[in-house]
Amino acid sequence: MVLRRAFLTLLLGAAALSAADPLRPPPGGNVAPYYPTPIEVAKRMLEVTELQPGELHMDLGSGDGRLVILAARNHQARSIGYELDPKLVLSSRRQIEEMGLSDLATIVEQDLFQADVSEVDVLTLYLLPRALGKLRPILERDLKKGARVVSHDFEVPDWEPVDRIDCDMENEVDGLPHMLYLYHR
Repeated sequence: MVLRRAFLTLLLGAAALSAADPLRPPPGGNVAPYYPTPIEVAKRMLEVTELQPGELHMDLGSGDGRLVILAARNHQARSIGYELDPKLVLSSRRQIEEMGLSDLATIVEQDLFQADVSEVDVLTLYLLPRALGKLRPILERDLKKGARVVSHDFEVPDWEPVDRIDCDMENEVDGLPHMLYLYHR
């Protein structure tokens, strides 16, 4: 577990080009380097939250929009992604339009720390530990009672998950292990 977490932290840190400290966001505020969640893991993230039609799903650091698209397409949930990279935003929006999901799915080009999470039913995260630590007080203040949060590979500091899901025990998806941490507010 410790070795896997160290490996993933180093891998994500390298993706963010964070030279001195893999947990420190690089200049410009990028706290969610783009490292796509494998599609099978993304599906599992939404399954473990028991996302229901009509609920509001939000993905902070939505990357290519795969979780937003899956939530809208497979669960008929209203889904919003927050992403700073303009190329990923454009690509995600294009996919949403082409799939006819514009009535359910939206990508916002904005800092994830500015997202209004007060009405969110399900929140998905794949952020570095330092970002989760920075986000935690915002979530504690603003998430409504009953909201479900699932974090891919990294625990939210000082929160006790209701479940830990090893969703790729054999590292078959992409050669890396994948752990999900489920929280209920």
